[in-house]
Amino acid sequence: MKPTQKSYVPTHSELIVEFAPGEYRSSLKSLKAFKEGEVLAILKGTIKSRKAYTSVQCGSGPGDHIELNSDLVYVNHSCEPNVAFDLSSAEQSKWHVRALRAIKPGDTLTFFYPSTEWEMDQPFNCECGTTTCLGTIQGAKYLSREELGARKYVSPWILKLVMERDGKAPQKLMSRL
Repeated sequence: MKPTQKSYVPTHSELIVEFAPGEYRSSLKSLKAFKEGEVLAILKGTIKSRKAYTSVQCGSGPGDHIELNSDLVYVNHSCEPNVAFDLSSAEQSKWHVRALRAIKPGDTLTFFYPSTEWEMDQPFNCECGTTTCLGTIQGAKYLSREELGARKYVSPWILKLVMERDGKAPQKLMSRL
């Protein structure tokens, strides 16, 4: 069940869902300032799931997806995101969402979906409006090494899959691991 404005109870005290009419129009906003690199949320209560528009990929296998079971499902896509879903630790208790740049109160939280998703369950036309907008978002599988290398964060399993596909990964990102 999707929360309604009347029944909504935030799952993270420093974040709030801004409900909007229409499908895929609601968003998650910050209630406080975060510095670059600061953790916004620890991922808790996640469960293994099949690939879905509400899941996040957590490994290179076809069944490596988790359901967020929280307000974090409202973090929308941007080609120039302000947060990253960092699920790179072998310890699930260390999975988190962190700021890629300074975030002010009221900012909409966004992440680059192909940073975790090899192939999207539901590809879509991006509406981020940034100068680096890629247009159609289908997953990292459909992006070049250069397009991925231009991002601040890409998950290790995406880099692994790029290496399997191309024989090498974006050097700019490999140096960050």
